[in-house]
Amino acid sequence: MADAAVSALVKLVFEKLGEVAFKEYARAQGIHSELEKLGEKLSQIRALLHDASDKEIKEEAVKQWLNLLQHLAYDIEDVLDDVATEAMRRELTQESGASTSKVKKLIVPTCCTKFSLSHRLSPKIDSITTKLQKLYEEKDKLGLTVENEKQKDGNRGNETSLPELYVVGREGEKKRLLNQLLGGESSTEKFSIIPIVGMGGVGKTTLARLLYNDPQVKDHFQLKAWVCVSDDFDVFKISQTIFEDVNREKTEFKDLNQLQKALTEQFKGKRFLLVLDDVWTENYENWEKLVLPFHSGAPGGGA
Repeated sequence: MADAAVSALVKLVFEKLGEVAFKEYARAQGIHSELEKLGEKLSQIRALLHDASDKEIKEEAVKQWLNLLQHLAYDIEDVLDDVATEAMRRELTQESGASTSKVKKLIVPTCCTKFSLSHRLSPKIDSITTKLQKLYEEKDKLGLTVENEKQKDGNRGNETSLPELYVVGREGEKKRLLNQLLGGESSTEKFSIIPIVGMGGVGKTTLARLLYNDPQVKDHFQLKAWVCVSDDFDVFKISQTIFEDVNREKTEFKDLNQLQKALTEQFKGKRFLLVLDDVWTENYENWEKLVLPFHSGAPGGGA
């Protein structure tokens, strides 16, 4: 079915958009804000996919809507691949030696290549964002909502990090994600993001619990915290919960600046694991505010 293919594509897109190195290069090339807008529009549409999957079989218009979204997701992937390829080419150029780099700079100055990438991709990104907005605006006409998925789980926001007694059939997924979590020591990044995505009810939280309580994970990370985010991605509230979970005590802070300074000191030089359970929004500005203290941690941390 189309919704499965679209969900997989959208997941891949958000993984690429969330990579720290990718965002830094996009910012350097002057296309970061355009990609943020694209991500926000795509996030709005992703919230409709569950309802669209239910209606796709009976309603041809919804099926066509999903097909259009799939084509746009391919277009987005092409743009992101283009950025990643250019970033890799630039890195290889820098590693090729000082003399070679000087020759290349004479032939293709950095300012020109930067302008070229932004000039070439910005219109494409803007066009895709506009098309995503049009798809989102069709939700009322098609009767697409996010209410169905929210109503199915009346306990959202009340999840716990404690493991369930019996879990069957998740060993393969757990092993793959465990390797990602424990393999972070070789990375030079202060922290990495490992998303667990999927439709409601597929067991994302159960899988996260298995990893969070695994003995290897407990030994590997010096600090751990579990936060139920749900609908309200409040940076201060989430940061406060992280601090209290790590320190095992309630502490009041007058503002976000004071709180994040305390978190920065708490994470400094330590490997940490943070689970953000039940995240529904993709607000990049709030996310970047939230992760500021994480950069003080030791390489190999994860969220």
